[in-house]
Amino acid sequence: MTDVVLGIETSCDETSAAVLAGGGRAPELASLVILSQDVHQVFGGVVPELASRAHLAALPAVVDRALAQAGLRLDAVDAVAVTAGPGLVGALLVGVVYAKTLAYARDVALIGVNHLEGHLFAPAVEDPDLEPPFVALLVSGGHTLLLDVPAWGRYRLLGQTRDDAAGEAFDKVATLLGLGYPGGPEIERLAEGGDPARFTFPRPMKEQGFEFSFSGSRPRCCTPCARAAISRPTGRIWRAGSRTRSSTSSSPSWSAAWPQPVTPPRCWAAVSRAAAPCQRSPPPGSPGARASRSPARGSMPTTPP
Repeated sequence: MTDVVLGIETSCDETSAAVLAGGGRAPELASLVILSQDVHQVFGGVVPELASRAHLAALPAVVDRALAQAGLRLDAVDAVAVTAGPGLVGALLVGVVYAKTLAYARDVALIGVNHLEGHLFAPAVEDPDLEPPFVALLVSGGHTLLLDVPAWGRYRLLGQTRDDAAGEAFDKVATLLGLGYPGGPEIERLAEGGDPARFTFPRPMKEQGFEFSFSGSRPRCCTPCARAAISRPTGRIWRAGSRTRSSTSSSPSWSAAWPQPVTPPRCWAAVSRAAAPCQRSPPPGSPGARASRSPARGSMPTTPP
């Protein structure tokens, strides 16, 4: 039985490692180390080649620190889990090769994890009693989607963004307002003193199922006025929340079709081999603009309910 799992994540612009200690009881997060890359601030978005190089330089130290915080040595690890996708291909490759090397050297199991599926399983670490069925709002970088989860490992896509994801929208709004990158933290800070009634932005697709749309046009206003326009990103949050609430309240037929809840497997047992480019993009014309364009979003495997 697996007792200690070392997790490695290098899908985009953060290098992270964590240790999960489980054994015969619910898994516990023994340590978590996250190193954010600030080199991308120069370009206003993630440059894939720079992200890959930064992961390569930082990953050994991040893993060592995670093990040290957990009070464990490498020989105590029973399995290595690593993000296999979706994400930036070069960045994913760094993490996968490093994880494969550790697993081979220690002769332990190697587990590839779809990082979107990992988001669904993560709350079970804090709440071991969490069980399907439920509706999940998944917001992660280049992804915004609603999922019907009738059982662990079974998913039905209810709706997703037709253009930008919520995270991309925050970064683009911050760039237009000259707030720097990443945009989320600075917009959140300004929103505390902003006026949500200063501007009224449309809330599209309110009557069109559970799809999202976060694209928009460039605002024509000066910086002081723009800072009052924090209602724009907060409106995006409102739309995501309202979609989730309506999906659970307006369609009782879904809950009637759900099977009985099943016992969830271990968080590290959610395995997928999917891989696709990350969707964050720097502003047009920047040095990293061409490199970070990607042909398609990554997706999770889905099965009918």
